[in-house]
Amino acid sequence: MPITRETLDGTAHLVIDGELTIYTVAELAAALLPEMGATPRVQLDLSQVTEMDGAGVQLLAVVQREASAAGTALTLTDQSQAVKQALQLCRCLV
Repeated sequence: MPITRETLDGTAHLVIDGELTIYTVAELAAALLPEMGATPRVQLDLSQVTEMDGAGVQLLAVVQREASAAGTALTLTDQSQAVKQALQLCRCLV
């Protein structure tokens, strides 16, 4: 599960490429959670997510909670159709 990271002006730009599912959330959590608090702002680009299930939705909720606790401003950007559908199904406003 590739995550691309670029930091510019105190903002970490992270791009998830591939699935955001029960099969990948452990690896993604290990990569994403340390980013919360490492910079003042994190932009999480979800445009390359090809599939997302309930475990992916839960991971986004945990990342959001941890960002808030760490004082990191988290922004979700460029949601793929798979992300939009998963969030719509659970009526999430992540």
